[in-house]
Amino acid sequence: MILVTNNEGTLGVPTSARMLADGAGALDAIEAGIRPIEADPSVRTVGRGGWPNILGEVELDACLMDGTTLRTGAVGALKGFLHPVSVAREMMRRLPHELLVGEGAARFAAEIGAETTDNLIPDSKRAWQAWFDAELSPEEKRLWPNVALAPLCRHAIDPEIGRDTTVFLAQDASGAICSGTSTSGWGWKYPGRLGDSPIIGAGSYADTRYGAAACTGAGEMTIRCGTARSIVLYMKKGATVADAVHEAAEDMRALQGGLISRVTIHAIDTRGNHKVVAVNGDGSNVYWLWEGAGAPRRCPAEAVAISDDAIGRVSPTARYTARASNQS
Repeated sequence: MILVTNNEGTLGVPTSARMLADGAGALDAIEAGIRPIEADPSVRTVGRGGWPNILGEVELDACLMDGTTLRTGAVGALKGFLHPVSVAREMMRRLPHELLVGEGAARFAAEIGAETTDNLIPDSKRAWQAWFDAELSPEEKRLWPNVALAPLCRHAIDPEIGRDTTVFLAQDASGAICSGTSTSGWGWKYPGRLGDSPIIGAGSYADTRYGAAACTGAGEMTIRCGTARSIVLYMKKGATVADAVHEAAEDMRALQGGLISRVTIHAIDTRGNHKVVAVNGDGSNVYWLWEGAGAPRRCPAEAVAISDDAIGRVSPTARYTARASNQS
């Protein structure tokens, strides 16, 4: 058994680890671990307390994936509900769909009796109001919200505004591997923006036959690269989990234009191995690891830059292809 979650998972990792130790399934343990993070207003990038979009509304994204059936449930731009991860879980149970967004996601959440709440806490409202007062012209304030929002989205990449996620990867006692994510997305984002968190194959992917991966940070980058699915495919083709993660980081070198920022990649394989790499990280990224016994422990992520001379001239693909060739 193994459990990996990022630093935002601090509140939930003891619950998930205890459930896995007691024989719970990976999907149940992940959902239970994410719920307290969504409900805690001190976690400013997930759930209640998350930063609002540019209109001052908190929109939440979440997903779960069962690596045995390859079923997924995901919601995006969900407003007014406390636990998007549980809404995503009920999607898997009740609907033939994989992703619901906006009004449709909210309608489904209400239909199943999901808990409602005002996710805009007073401090987030204060920060948004301060931005509004300082950055908008008198004419924009008079017309608000019927103004052009695109020029204002430059504030969405302010490094002082949180744009992270909580991610959980787990393998249970039966060997099943699952993944889960939840986030409020970027602060000051354009309404309706989806990052990678609800996009299966970008922000997370799980396949019990090979492993799982999940990402935090600049979701626009991992959407463009299909990062999580790529890592699982690299492992399917014979890469170690470490080589697969480094290859996915290597893929990001092809990105041109748009946002090039920080991404942290988390991955596990079927044999209890894992790798966490902070692409363009500053060395401060940490994550939680539980390996089937004892207490979860906090570990440093490996920092990797995606400049030409940082990752290495020989790609991980070349290394594991050569290794497979030598073994055949």
